[in-house]
Amino acid sequence: MSAAPTYAHPGYPFSAIVGQPLLKEALLLCAVDPGLGGVLVRGDKGSAKSTAARGLTQVLPAILRKPGCAFNCAPDQPTAACAVCSAQEPPTATLAEVPFITLPLGATEDRVLGSLDLQLALQGGQRAFQPGLLAAAHRGILYIDEVNLLADHLVDVLLDVAAMGVNAVQREGLSVSHPARFTLIGTMNLEEGDLRPQLLDRFGLMVEVTAPTDKSVRAEVVRRRIAYEADPQAFTIQWQAQQDALRAQVAQAQRLLPGVALDDTMLELISHLCCEFEVASLRADIVMHKTARAIAALQARARVTPDDVRAAALLVLPHRRRRKPFEQSGMDQDKLDELVDQARQAQGESQGQGGQGSEGAPPDASPDEQEGLEPQDQQEQKEQQDQQEQQNNEGEGAQQTFAIGTAGPARKISVVTPTTSFSTSSASGRRSAVADASRGSALRAVPDANPDRLAVGATLRSAAVRGALAGEAGERLQVTREDLHRQVRSGRGANLIIFVVDASGSMAAQRRMEAVKGAVLALLTDAYQRRDQLAVIGFRGEQAQLLLAPTRSADLAEQGLRELPTGGRTPLPHALQLAAQLLQQTSQASDELPPLLVILSDGKANVSLPGSQGDAWTQTLEAAANLAAQAIPALVLDTESGYLRLGRAAQLAEALGAPCLTLEQLTGDALALTVRAQLGKR
Repeated sequence: MSAAPTYAHPGYPFSAIVGQPLLKEALLLCAVDPGLGGVLVRGDKGSAKSTAARGLTQVLPAILRKPGCAFNCAPDQPTAACAVCSAQEPPTATLAEVPFITLPLGATEDRVLGSLDLQLALQGGQRAFQPGLLAAAHRGILYIDEVNLLADHLVDVLLDVAAMGVNAVQREGLSVSHPARFTLIGTMNLEEGDLRPQLLDRFGLMVEVTAPTDKSVRAEVVRRRIAYEADPQAFTIQWQAQQDALRAQVAQAQRLLPGVALDDTMLELISHLCCEFEVASLRADIVMHKTARAIAALQARARVTPDDVRAAALLVLPHRRRRKPFEQSGMDQDKLDELVDQARQAQGESQGQGGQGSEGAPPDASPDEQEGLEPQDQQEQKEQQDQQEQQNNEGEGAQQTFAIGTAGPARKISVVTPTTSFSTSSASGRRSAVADASRGSALRAVPDANPDRLAVGATLRSAAVRGALAGEAGERLQVTREDLHRQVRSGRGANLIIFVVDASGSMAAQRRMEAVKGAVLALLTDAYQRRDQLAVIGFRGEQAQLLLAPTRSADLAEQGLRELPTGGRTPLPHALQLAAQLLQQTSQASDELPPLLVILSDGKANVSLPGSQGDAWTQTLEAAANLAAQAIPALVLDTESGYLRLGRAAQLAEALGAPCLTLEQLTGDALALTVRAQLGKR
C-alpha cells in the first residue's frame, strides 16, 4: 500500500473559503456519510458554490483503489464487468484521491451510462463494455453545475441509478451491471428555474447561499483569491495545516459514525418535526436520522442531541416542505426552536422557557379570512367602483398593493409546436419536450435505414456487433443499411410567455385586482410545471414597465406579481409596444417555440405613447395590428366588470386576432386556454 496520494492540481483550499459555514458543514456531512444523498446548493452567482464543491475532495480521506480500475471497485468487492479487479492476479490496491466527476449538461446517455467499446469492437470484433461517468463517480462525487438546466433524459437516468445504487446497461448486445454509489452535488441559480420535484427530493441536504454583504468579508474574499491566483502552490502550502486538520476530522468522524447512537426519543422528535412541517416524503425522516448522526460524529460525540436534530432539520426539510408551485421553501425557525425545546425539556437537558407556543393567528390573513365580511349590495359596489375609477383616471391617484386571490387549479395554456401541428390537447409534463429537434442535446441513437442525421458511433458499433456475432473477427468491417442509426436530439422547446398586466386605476377595485392576480398565478403554475420562460410587463401611470425579464423562475414572476402596485392611468399602447420590443429581442437567434402574449386588461386606454399626442385607443389598435401582422399568438383576458361595459378588451382581441375570455371564464375549474386553432387559420 502506498503513501497518501498526491493531488493532480492544487485547487482552491476548502478551508480557505471565507464564510458560508452552513455550506461547508453540509459538504463535510456528506463526506462523513456518503449515504446522505448529496447536497443541493442554491444561491447567487459568485457565492463560492462551485469553489466549495470542488475543494471538498482536498479534505476527503483517500480511498483504496487498484491501478487501472475504471469502475473504482472497492478492493474486497470487485465488479464482474471489471477486467482489472476480476483478473486472477489483480494489481495491489493503493491509496487514491476520491473521484470528482463533472457531469456536463450536454452529455449523451452513452457517455453517462457507458456503451460498447468501439475501439475493441473495430479491432477484433470483441464486445466489451466502455464504462461511463457513473462508473467513474463510484465511491466519489458526481458534480453537476446548473443542475436545474440538466436535460430530462439525464435526470431520468440519475433518478434510476440514485434509487438503486446500481447502473444496469442493456444495449447493443451488452448486459452489464455495476455499482454506482456516489455523492451527488448540484449547484444552481433560481433565476434559471427550479428542479423537478423528484430530483429535488433525491438531494439529501439543501443549502441556500448568498454573497456576503459585509465589506470586510468581501475584501477578505478578494484578498485570498488574488493570492491564490498569483501563486497557487504557495497559497496551498499556506493552508496545508488547516486542510490536514479538516481531513483528520472527517476521517475520525467516519470511524465514529457506526457507533453513534440515536435513541427513540430523538427518532420521535424527527418524525414529529416532519409531521409539524407537513413534509410528505418519508425520505426526509430517514435522511434526518442519518444527518443528525453525522453531525454528532463530526463533533466527536457518540450520542445525538436535540440540537443535532435541529441542525439536521435546517438542512433536510426546507426543500421538502414545498408541496406545490410558489409555496415558499424555508423553515419557521421560531416554530422549530419551540418544538426542539419541548423535546429538550422532556429529556431533562434544559430548564429554559416553557414549550407552550402561541396559538395566535398568523400575521398575514389568508384569502379565505379576508372574505369573511359580508359582501355589499351590487349597486353600491358599482357606484364605489365608478367613483374610484373616475378619481384614478384624473391623475395618479393613491397607489395600493393588493393580495393575490385564490388561484384554484392550474389553467393549462396550449401553444403550437414548431411543426404547427394543431391540437387542442395539452400533454402533461414539460411542454418543451421536442421529440426530435434539429438542434440541441443528443439523446440517443435509433436504427434508421435512411437517416437524415447519421449517428456514426452507433452505426459502427452495430456493424461491429453484427460482425462479432457472425464470427467475422479480424476481417474488414462491413457496414450495411441495417446498421445505420439516426441521432435523436432534444431541442430547447420551452415557450416564452409574456404576461401584460393592467395595474391602472381602472383596475383598482380590490376584489377585481385580487382576482386578476389569482388568475395570473394559476397560469404561472402551469408555466412552472412545463418549465416555460416567463416575462411580466405591468402598466400604470404614464408608461409600461418590464417588471421581470424573461426567466425560467416562476417564483420570481410570482414575487413580481405579488408586489405589483395598482393605481393611476392606463398606458395600454406603450405596454403593447414594449411587448413587441421584447418579442423582437428574444426572437433573434432563438431556438424556442413560438411565444405567447397574455394580456389582462379592461382595454380602457387613456395615455398615449411617450412623446406622442395621438389618441390612446387608436394607438392601441395600431399596436395590436402590428402584433397580428407578425403572427404573434395572443390571448386577451377581459377584466372589465359592472353593469355597463364598453367591450374594449374584445375589440383589442379582434385586432390581435386572438381569443378573448372574461375573468369569470378564466376562473372556471376546467378551463384550458388554447391558441392553436387561431394559429391554424393564419
